[in-house]
Amino acid sequence: MDRRTLLGLTVALAGAPAFARAQAHAQASAQEGMPTEASLTLKPSLPMQDLWPGAAPGGEKVTATERSVLRKPDGDPNDTAFYNITKPWLSVRRPEKPNGGAVLLIPGGGYVRVAVSKAGGEVDAWLAGLGYTAFTMTYRLPGDPWAAGPDVALQDAQRAIRLIRSEASRFGIDPNRIGIAGFSAGGHVAGLLATRFAEQTYAPVDAADQLSARPAVAALMYPVITMGEYAHKGSRQEILKNVQAEVVEAIKTRSSVELHVPADGVPCFVGGTTDDPSVPAKNGILMYEALKAAKVPAELHLWEGNTHGFPLRGKDGQLLPWGPAALAFMQRHGLDA
Repeated sequence: MDRRTLLGLTVALAGAPAFARAQAHAQASAQEGMPTEASLTLKPSLPMQDLWPGAAPGGEKVTATERSVLRKPDGDPNDTAFYNITKPWLSVRRPEKPNGGAVLLIPGGGYVRVAVSKAGGEVDAWLAGLGYTAFTMTYRLPGDPWAAGPDVALQDAQRAIRLIRSEASRFGIDPNRIGIAGFSAGGHVAGLLATRFAEQTYAPVDAADQLSARPAVAALMYPVITMGEYAHKGSRQEILKNVQAEVVEAIKTRSSVELHVPADGVPCFVGGTTDDPSVPAKNGILMYEALKAAKVPAELHLWEGNTHGFPLRGKDGQLLPWGPAALAFMQRHGLDA
């Protein structure tokens, strides 16, 4: 990393011990998906809709049955994960006073599952409290034999943005003010969308698919980015699970987000911890460097710590730095009017 790159890089160490303690406090709930708030009461589901009208494309060889499980058998009944997803969905939390902006949240799960609650969580509730319409999606997984292979989650992400854009007037949002935020493997999905939004990954199924899939801005939180030396091995294994040996290297290149940043790439906030034991911090650094090389607006924050994922709030109930920092970047780059 050269001096110019270092000048653009924020390694946030101020207040690091307190931040690290707060990470540990809620690490279990934030490990794979998005930060959640523990509750022993089953909450009602948010309004939801399927991403696809009918069966999702390319599922002729998929025989697995979608299922959801509690991430802890005796834990929070809202803390769920979905496996073998065949009918990806989009939920929405609408604010009392919409400000015209919207954020699509993309949870993680190592591409083995998607860790998300139908009742929503801390992040969508926080965003809605600020006036943003908050959407959350599930996505199909590359370990199942979908025809699109490693691009199957990108298909769903493109479709989600187009659906939101097609219903902008109903939700009271500006179609040009739709941001995305991805977490862990969901950060990889968000990164693919932020760089390959213009790629046609599926045949249009309705009028919504005539719309752009480009988000205005993205936040990539402790993201899986590369399939190379610093890859998250579990995600890479799932991405390559159904890939023929002769095209493995080509797919690794195709699925390495940092290698595909276009000149009109989406501005990205990238956040994580310095010593993430699951997804090496080098993933975020590679993405930041690629964005800067393409002259795409970018900001990188690495907080001191050795955890993967962190909660929205500390033990005292106060917001941790990452949420406001990511939101401020998104507001500057298209989320706000």
